[in-house]
Amino acid sequence: MKLIVQIPCYNEEKTLPQTVKDIPRNIPGIDHVEILVIDDGSSDRTVEVARELGVDHIVRNKQNKGLAFSFIAGLEASLRLGADIIVNTDGDNQYMGKDIPKLIAPVVEGKADIVIGDRKTDSIAHFSFMKKRLQNLGSWVVRRLSDTSIPDAVSGFRAFSRDAAMQLNIVSEYSYTVETVIQAGKKKLNIMSIPVGTNPKTRESRLAKSIPKFIFNQLNTMIRMYTMFKPLKAFFFLGSFCILCALIPSVRFLYFYLSGEGAGHIQSLIFASIFFIIGFQVLIVGLLGDVISFNRKLIEETLLRIKRIELDLINENNKK
Repeated sequence: MKLIVQIPCYNEEKTLPQTVKDIPRNIPGIDHVEILVIDDGSSDRTVEVARELGVDHIVRNKQNKGLAFSFIAGLEASLRLGADIIVNTDGDNQYMGKDIPKLIAPVVEGKADIVIGDRKTDSIAHFSFMKKRLQNLGSWVVRRLSDTSIPDAVSGFRAFSRDAAMQLNIVSEYSYTVETVIQAGKKKLNIMSIPVGTNPKTRESRLAKSIPKFIFNQLNTMIRMYTMFKPLKAFFFLGSFCILCALIPSVRFLYFYLSGEGAGHIQSLIFASIFFIIGFQVLIVGLLGDVISFNRKLIEETLLRIKRIELDLINENNKK
């Protein structure tokens, strides 16, 4: 069984050595442990340092494309290299490499498709009070949207089985963390969480430079993913809300009309008509989205079959 630990990096020449050093090379139940560095257009010596450290594989983006792109590039490269299990960790050495055996254990035992490390954010000293509250609130929302029980939805320390990695299709340009949890939940993959340790802070977060921007991007991802998998439900609530808004002025107009004063409240009727039209249009969009969702499932199933055939051919050629 082969494990590949992928490390997305952007200007991590200072922290990469310790990150690589902490990754165990001998793990019970694993025959081969390899390290893959995904360089996201770094302007420092990240690639040179990775080579000096003797990492097994390096994937390079010619320019900075973002964490989500680097993550999926790492998954694709790991699958082509024959990985049975893929672990994703951060290049800033946030996560303790010694916890990798614990992280992959449920996957090795066949109990889980995806395992996410729970950092116990309330106990991390360098996290501000506001950041802790936002992390907890965000994870709660993701749990509700994905029908999972993951306490730390934005943790980047996670393990994937080969089959789970093939089923993930990342469309976000910002971050993969929330998107993969929602996708896993909606695709009925078995997703678990285990407590992991974290190292002292080495640098400022590059994803959360601005709290409002971070919240906006995460909310955008959540709404997009939920609407993609549950369009009818999402648009049904929105359409129903518009129709409910239309009912209020309708009742008001009807009341005054029956009282003989309807002529002075025609604006309520106009307002109600507008919201009725919007509400029914939104419901129709939901029905169309539901049909498109079925087509998306068929396309994803086809893509999964193609991936399996392609990877089987690559493995056969590598054996030759």
